[in-house]
This record gives sequence, structure tokens and C-alpha cells, in this order.
Amino acid sequence: MDLPVRPPVEPMLARAADRVPAQPDGEPAWLYEPKWDGFRCLLFRDGDEVVLGSRGGKPLTRYFPEVVAGALAELPARCVVDGELVVPGGNGEDGASGDRLDWELLSQRVHPAASRIETLSREQPALLVAFDLLAVGDEDLTGRPTAQRRERLARELPGGGPVVRVTRATLEEDVAARWFALFEGAGLDGVVAKPLDAPYAPGQRVMTKVKHRRTAECVVVGYREHKSLPGVGSVLLGLRVGEEVRGVGAVTAFTTARRAQLLAELSALRLGEDVRTAGEPNRWNARRDTSWVPVRQELVWEVEYDQLEGSRFRHSPRFLRARPDRDPAGCALDQLDVPARYSLADVLTGTGGR
Repeated sequence: MDLPVRPPVEPMLARAADRVPAQPDGEPAWLYEPKWDGFRCLLFRDGDEVVLGSRGGKPLTRYFPEVVAGALAELPARCVVDGELVVPGGNGEDGASGDRLDWELLSQRVHPAASRIETLSREQPALLVAFDLLAVGDEDLTGRPTAQRRERLARELPGGGPVVRVTRATLEEDVAARWFALFEGAGLDGVVAKPLDAPYAPGQRVMTKVKHRRTAECVVVGYREHKSLPGVGSVLLGLRVGEEVRGVGAVTAFTTARRAQLLAELSALRLGEDVRTAGEPNRWNARRDTSWVPVRQELVWEVEYDQLEGSRFRHSPRFLRARPDRDPAGCALDQLDVPARYSLADVLTGTGGR
């Protein structure tokens, strides 16, 4: 590709913070944007050639043919755009589909079968939400400050199109705070603040991100052994709904030493030496063993999570501490904080949340 900024490019990153950074007195220092929960994507277009690259530089082009087609129809002939691939899905309170982001539908797009990708691209098409412009024509914009790149993004992609949308942005701190509270109901996961005077810095944590963080007390229902290390690979969690305990997700991040300790601890709670429960089939490898070992439901773990997808954690929760003082029978789904529904269409079109 003959572009002033060529692939691969590391995206500019963000540091986590507990709150939205405040604007100083006088001139504003921050540009605030909603934080989209999808696949980070750098899009390169040079005439009829389009390349989609992931945050880690892996190719995404074959998985999103509708985004490639949208880029050819909607973007400048030569440009580099930083954005997020998302898939609208789910149902709103009024029954309308596509009312919030759907992480599971997005994850299904990274599939080895071309026929499956083609089907999903028609039935559940993805969008690219653009939030930065690195190059256009022969201009390299990466050395320009955020404020100028945002102005060029809005000028080159006025309003966006059916596939490529331009994210909302504001200089007003109170508006960003409202977005943080409201937009979670549409599947977004926080707010990003960008220094207005900063150039685009690949791989550097120049921005600030504020994400939703909550805790839940869950009962440990089982585990999977690690495929290559001695110990557990994941610990499965459940929450009570009525008289049954439903799986809500799994903790997967442990040190090597802790994996071995957990295997010894949980093995002592097995329901039987040969008792295993079938897991959901793996879409990559139908022959892969996804079964897990159920245990007596005696342990309660407190975990940190960000959002729910239906009645499951959207992303893997993080272990905080064991709670021997808690009764497993009290670990119910209704303890979780469920945000009020909010229309994804209003986020995309800028008609809500100001």
C-alpha cells in the first residue's frame, strides 16, 4: 500500500483511571468520547485495497467483508482510520433488534469457515466506529494534536455512513459523565479522555479510560484442568436463580503456582472421580474437550466484573478473594447491578445523552 502511514501500526493506548479526568480552569485539556466495547481496528484504504488490522497487528480483513465494502463506499480513497469493530445485537425493551452491542456475536465473526463468516456478515453485520484519523491522501496526521485530528475526522467523514460511523465527542465534562452512566445500557463500557494537544503515539498509553467495575459473590461450581500446565485452567462460577444455579462465567487468570494449589483444593470437592459435565462445543474445533469437573457447591468467591451479557459476565471476571463467611445459597443473580436499557441508535446518531 502506498500510504503515508502503512500497516502494521500499533494503536495509541490508554491508562485506566477511577474517574473521568476533570477539565482544568481556562482552556479545555481533554476530548471525551464514549468507550466502545469491540475489537480495536486500524483500517487502511489505498484505492481498491482495504486492510483491517487488530490491536496486536493480526489481520482482520477476511472476517469482516461488509466493513471492507463499507470502507470502499464511504471512506476517502486513501486514508488510515483508527476505530472499533462492533456488532449490534440483542433486543431492547421494545423488542427491536440491534438495540445494544453484542460481544458474543462479534466474537463469532473470528471463525475459520468462510461460509460462516459470509452468513454472519449478512445476518448480523458489523460497524466500524471511527474515532481517529491517522492519514488522508498524502498527509500523515499522526504528528498533529488530537484536536486537529478530530476536526479532520469530522470533515472527511461527515456523519459517517451505514457501515463506518464517527464516534461522538465532547469537551464538556458533565456530558462525559452522563455518557458514562447512560451508554452502558447500550453495551458500551465507559469513557475515554484524550489530551487535546497530544500527537498520535503508537503503543503508548497517552489516553485515559474509565470503565465500569462491579463486584459479585458467586458460588464455585467446577473447574477445567489446564491443557499444558499442572493445575486448573479455569474456575467456573454460578449464581442462583430460583432453585437452580446457572453458570455465569469463569475466572481464568492465575499464577502457575496458584493453578496447582487450586487443583488440590478443588479436587477435594469433586462429586466423584469419574463425574464430568459436557461443556459447550468449541466453534474452532468440534473435537476439543470442553467438559469440566463439577464440585460440591461450598465455596464462595468475590469477583470483579464489568458488564453482563444476558445473565452471564460479558468478559472473564477477576478473582478478588474467597468469602468463607458467605452462604453459597445466598449467591443469587438478583444481587447484580443491571444498567437501564439505552438505545444504541441514539448513541450512534447523537440524539441522546446530549
